[in-house]
Amino acid sequence: MSEHEEHHHHPPPMAQTAEDWDERYSGEQVWSGNPNEALVVESKDLAPGRVLDVGCGEGADAVWLAHQGWEVTALDISSRAVERTLAAGRQAGMTITGVAAPLLEADLEQGSFDLVSAMYPALMKVPTHDAEQRLAELVAPGGTLLVVHHGDIDRELSLSHGFDPDEYVAPADVAAALGEEWEVVVHEQRDRDVALGAGSHHKSDIVLRATRRAQVG
Repeated sequence: MSEHEEHHHHPPPMAQTAEDWDERYSGEQVWSGNPNEALVVESKDLAPGRVLDVGCGEGADAVWLAHQGWEVTALDISSRAVERTLAAGRQAGMTITGVAAPLLEADLEQGSFDLVSAMYPALMKVPTHDAEQRLAELVAPGGTLLVVHHGDIDRELSLSHGFDPDEYVAPADVAAALGEEWEVVVHEQRDRDVALGAGSHHKSDIVLRATRRAQVG
């Protein structure tokens, strides 16, 4: 899920399958083309390493991270989104690895990323908390998990578009699923200012940033 920004923003009806997202990314540019502000702010003090961009959309975050020196893997359920991201990387002279797969099915090694960034992800809730656990287990010891979602979703309006926000993973769900080896550094709601793209009407973010403690011994 640019701003690739909110892969979670809901066209009527809500895009849910890979085919839905492929169709959405088959036309004109969807997002603003700028990196997400929360990502820029929360990653500025991190030493570049390996990063997973969950829901890469059109690649603005992936390209920005590559410019900062990160080794970027861009993941999206939509193969067209991954194609757009890789094309944006080539245009910028950046090398990005693309993976077109759902988060839970992607062939990604546990504990292999220094940063896992999920900006406005559309991840379904299940009682076993599979998505939340998958996000956490991909982070290396000493690494960072960053999950951002909208803080101003109108539930009634969303329901009228066939989308129930309560069915999707929120930052609070991720925070609740983190074990004792995690330290929550930031978990707050803050204003945002996005002028362009499909999600520009959202004016508030919920930001979760957590660090996985380094292994001892």
